[in-house]
Amino acid sequence: MPPASTGASTIVVDASAPQSPVTTTAAPAAITHERLEPGRPGYRRMSLALFAAGVAAFALLYSTQALLPAVSASFDASAGQASWTVSAATGALALFVLPLSALSERFGRRQMMTASLAIAVLVGLLVPFAPSMGALIALRAVQGAALAGLPASAMAYLAEEVRPKALIAAIGLFVAGNSIGGMSGRILTGWVAQAWGWRAALAAVGLLALACAVAFHFLIPKARNFRPGSLNPKALARTVATHLADPLLVRLYAIGALFMTVFGAVYTVIGYRLVEEPFSLPQGVIGSIFLVYLVGTVSSAAAGRLVARLGRRGALYLAVSTTTAGLLLSLADQLAAVLLGLVLITAGFFAGHAVASSSVSRTATTGRAQASALYQSAYYLGSSAGGTLGAVAFHAGGWTATVALGLLAVLGVVSITLYGTRVARAERRALVPATR
Repeated sequence: MPPASTGASTIVVDASAPQSPVTTTAAPAAITHERLEPGRPGYRRMSLALFAAGVAAFALLYSTQALLPAVSASFDASAGQASWTVSAATGALALFVLPLSALSERFGRRQMMTASLAIAVLVGLLVPFAPSMGALIALRAVQGAALAGLPASAMAYLAEEVRPKALIAAIGLFVAGNSIGGMSGRILTGWVAQAWGWRAALAAVGLLALACAVAFHFLIPKARNFRPGSLNPKALARTVATHLADPLLVRLYAIGALFMTVFGAVYTVIGYRLVEEPFSLPQGVIGSIFLVYLVGTVSSAAAGRLVARLGRRGALYLAVSTTTAGLLLSLADQLAAVLLGLVLITAGFFAGHAVASSSVSRTATTGRAQASALYQSAYYLGSSAGGTLGAVAFHAGGWTATVALGLLAVLGVVSITLYGTRVARAERRALVPATR
């Protein structure tokens, strides 16, 4: 089927469009089609397509997280061992996101996203048949590597196809799709596992992701402002080095990693806590706890308004405060307090992630795919570290130790944001004499 048209017809010549960081020859002046924005043809199709991709990606990536107690029991494994069914997927994604983003510079964002979803869904349909813990972890690693082609390509696609003033809102909607995928996948697996076991639950997630992948394929508009380049490892290395030498980008990468450390630790371990005394909840009810992801959908979609009102650092301070309050509330032994704590943790995390990831796309003027890929690498390394360390902490000191790990990561976000605030103030003061 031919690619869907965006419906936009206005064309302008942009001689200053940035050259691809992996191209080996100078690019001519770019013919740039009018970019998408709310109310224009193609924007809704693009939004729905990337929303569906976000649902599929998060449903697959974290498909075993709500099932960890059942997986542990099935293979007679500890919480730390079972947590690798999540950490292997997120860790592989972190390792492969940069090289696959480079391939997207050559073959196209749309093509890379389509291929990534297709392979990840195929592996997802094989995962339920894993005969051992080792095989399950290996398949999950392959699945994570396949999904690596989606997030950075999606961010670069949005940066190229959407007007800058609408970019934060568009990325927020993609992140909202992530939260819906994380929620629906966990709820689905919880109830299906309670009735038919964890293998049937993973099969159900695979079918959900298949439906989303099909929707994505038919809805995503053709990329109209993408300029392909030929692969050049040296140029790629220079681009990566340039991004890593940018203090603002490095701070944003660290913020994403630390936020995800909190989130990975909390949601990897929460099932183990709720299945034990004093809660003793069944698998289906534990899966339904992830309805709090709806709060993340709202907070990520509202990130643009938060930044407009409070500024980027103000929005991050609010996200940090909300996450901290949630962690402290979750220490209580009352289910209502734990649920409210999860609501606040989720709202704070998704708001902080949307602000940091959109800031990366706006900060990088060249090599946007690589800039986004580095953010995604840091983000998912944080998820792997959080999941594994959170499980180890829980085994050593219970939920209190897991919360302590989360608070330590939150303190890191606060420190980085405060430092960024001081740097910004110093830069403004330095500019004052030059303007007199």
